[in-house]
Amino acid sequence: MGVIWEVSLPEFIFVTLILGGGAAWLTSRAVALQWHRPLKAVLWMIPLAAAVRFIHFALFSGTLLSIWFYVVDLVILIIFALLAHRYTRSRQMWRRYPWLYTAGGPFSWRHKSASTGSDATAS
Repeated sequence: MGVIWEVSLPEFIFVTLILGGGAAWLTSRAVALQWHRPLKAVLWMIPLAAAVRFIHFALFSGTLLSIWFYVVDLVILIIFALLAHRYTRSRQMWRRYPWLYTAGGPFSWRHKSASTGSDATAS
């Protein structure tokens, strides 16, 4: 039993990172595609963390009502959600507004400056 994982490291990686992180990524992507703020994605992670906690309990004999491990799962899911939201929003900005923005990396976009011809960082 570790500080971050309860039963074993492979179980933690499978349930929390792969299953939970994938669900968090897709949930936050859906929120971002509707042009909602990241707070809405973060709020959706609260019931998702409870579902991840239930999978730990039902499949791997973890503790269902452990506040510590619930918070650990919640923090990890929030990290996945915020990364997904920013990634999706970045792609939205430079794909939907190509005359205003260009890709500035996977998590940012750049404003196209019409007067100087150079890119200035917008976000």
